[in-house]
Order: sequence, then C-alpha cells, then structure tokens
Amino acid sequence: MGKETAFGRWYRKYIDKWIPAYGVLGLICCFLWNSLIYTGTQLAMKNAYHYDLTTDLDRKIPFVKEWVLVYVICFAFWAVNYILILREGREKWFRFMAADMLSRLVCGVFFIFLPTTNVRPEVTGDGFISWLMRFIYRMDMPTNLFPSIHCLVSWFCFIGIRKSTKVPGWYQAFSCVFALMVCASTQFTKQHYLVDVVAGLLLAELFWFVTNHVSLYRYTQRFTRILNRKVFGVADHDE
Repeated sequence: MGKETAFGRWYRKYIDKWIPAYGVLGLICCFLWNSLIYTGTQLAMKNAYHYDLTTDLDRKIPFVKEWVLVYVICFAFWAVNYILILREGREKWFRFMAADMLSRLVCGVFFIFLPTTNVRPEVTGDGFISWLMRFIYRMDMPTNLFPSIHCLVSWFCFIGIRKSTKVPGWYQAFSCVFALMVCASTQFTKQHYLVDVVAGLLLAELFWFVTNHVSLYRYTQRFTRILNRKVFGVADHDE
C-alpha cells in the first residue's frame, strides 16, 4: 500500500462515507464527458443543416410552460441518484459508469451525423415561470435533440437503483415516476420530439444491459484507479 495524500486523508475522514472516494473522480468524469459531447458537437455542427423531425403527433402536444419546473428540478434529481448509484458498490458503479459514458458517445455520433432542431413556441407572460422558460430557451439552443440526453440521464437515474437492496422501495418508485415526468416535461416545454424520448430510454436500457453482461467496466475501473492514485494516493479508496 502506497502513501495516502493529505487530501486523501481529509476526504476519507469527512466525505467518503457520503460519496465514496473509489468513484467520485469517475462521477466527475461522467459530468465532464457529458459536457464535452454535448457542447463540443453543438460547436462543431453549428453551421450544418439541422433536420426537424417534428411529427403531427408532436404538434398535438400542447405547450405547457409550467412543466419547466420539472425540467429544471431534474438536475438535482440527477445529482442525488448518481451518488446513490455510486454508493451501490464498486463493481456496479463502474458498470454504470461504462454504460453512461458509452451512451454519450453514441449520442455524440447522432449529434454529428443527424443534427436536429425544432421550432419553439413564443413564451408569453411576465411571471417567474415565463422568465424561467425563456431562460432555458436562451441557454439551451434547439439542437442535439435526438436522442434526448434529458430522458437518457433521468432513466439511468432509475435503472441504476432499480432492484437495489440499499435504496428504499418508495424512492425507487419515485425515481421511476419522476424520470417519466422528466420525459413528459421535454414534450410540454417543446424541448424534444417524441422520438427523442424513445431513443433516450432505449439507449439507457441497451447500455445498462450490455455493461452488465460484458467486462467493459474494467476499463472505467482501471482509468479511475489511475486518477485516484494521483489525487488520493494508494489506500483502500480504490483497491
């Protein structure tokens, strides 16, 4: 066993019981990888032709701006559930991490070879909800729609704790319902098409199945261990 860094000792003393050190750097990598794929492809494809996949069924779904609250609250939902999944144990976390990162890679391929866009409705009103909806529209450009990362990540938040022996059954049920509410919010806020939702859910299930039946997780585990040795030193954080 090598020498533990000062930061490693501090982390194990104060934070490790909440967010285990064996996976916290992997958690950060998931966030950075997601940001790189999403923002990087937006910049790379900003001058490309974007396809509008809106169907007649999409047009029949009303614009209900109040659903923006669910659309925004889900960011906190993601943070909580990813930490819960991390706490499930080393092997399950690294399998989940592999599924998460591979799904974003596939999303990136779609964002490059099938760039998509849609036409957003005009937001009227001066209240907080209207301001928030306009803020989301301003901050999140109508591109990179297919598949929906919002739906993909939200469903990962559910399937990562599905059948868990550590997470209460009521919270597992809540996570399923809330993930579906997030999917609904992408429709009522006109952020995505219906096909985006379906693709996001299927990708999550596909890669969760794949990484639970093959040993791809060993690559994410090995990569994280290298980072841990740099940041925490070699202790029982990553062994």
